[in-house]
Amino acid sequence: MTDLPELYFRVRDNGAAVFRINTENRERRIEMDQIAVVNTNRGDFKAQGDHKLSPDDETVINDWMQARLAVLAARDVDDIHRAIDHLNLTAQWAQAKASDDQLEQITDDLLMAMHDLRSVLVRKKADRLSKG
Repeated sequence: MTDLPELYFRVRDNGAAVFRINTENRERRIEMDQIAVVNTNRGDFKAQGDHKLSPDDETVINDWMQARLAVLAARDVDDIHRAIDHLNLTAQWAQAKASDDQLEQITDDLLMAMHDLRSVLVRKKADRLSKG
């Protein structure tokens, strides 16, 4: 059997539940005891129940939290690149394939969403230009 990590992170919305892995029992079964909860929105964690976290535990949890935040940030950017692709595909669909009825169903909602996005992007770009 490969060496298991001492801590396991079960990802959940806005963070993770942290478990201590234990295989030192008679049956050699893997036991998982929850020791902490991580909140990536607030950037913190707390011990679960009566558990006391060691400095090593805290270091591993902090390292996991920083790595997780980097993954989530990369996913956000990737999602936006996918949205750009979808906008391009939508333009192609509207030009080449969409029926009048289909366009009638989506035009107003899509125009409002695009107007809202454009307003935000223009305002944020102006803010960046005025700072630099």
